[in-house]
Amino acid sequence: MTSSNRRNPYRVGVHDLIHRPGEMRQQSLQVDVPEKLGEGLVSIAAGDRIDIDVQLESIHEGILVSAEATATTTGVCGRCLRDIALPIQVDFQELFAYSSEEAFDFEVHDDHVDLEPLVRDTVVLALPFQPVCQPDCPGLDPETGERLADHPERTPRETADPRWSALTTYYREEK
Repeated sequence: MTSSNRRNPYRVGVHDLIHRPGEMRQQSLQVDVPEKLGEGLVSIAAGDRIDIDVQLESIHEGILVSAEATATTTGVCGRCLRDIALPIQVDFQELFAYSSEEAFDFEVHDDHVDLEPLVRDTVVLALPFQPVCQPDCPGLDPETGERLADHPERTPRETADPRWSALTTYYREEK
């Protein structure tokens, strides 16, 4: 492994595919994430691993990269704040062009492609905005702050907004 590969774990060599349409290669990468991915309730921490299965295909315009990335996100439940770990899996496909003459977002650089921006953007966009520890998580008791799942016999007290008190009084009088 060269020193440049150690600096960028997302770099994939494609020297054997350049300008050879029809050639294809599959490769598996295990990337130790250099910096945290995501800023919400869950993220992939720096040092955690992303597994990437890559298929590289040489076509006339460049290298077509098709990949599946899997990792485990860690953080807290959006309802009860319990620590959680959730699996994440994303698929993506992108053309890395040989020439910058056309409007391509990604290019083949010398003898490699850099998957970092593609993996980072795809993974971060797939992170759940409001992750939950279980689909029916009841959350926290608004008065005590305790997890309602730990005390199933307890139900939170309904609190009425004082602005509606006149209607509540009217409703009771009608009955």
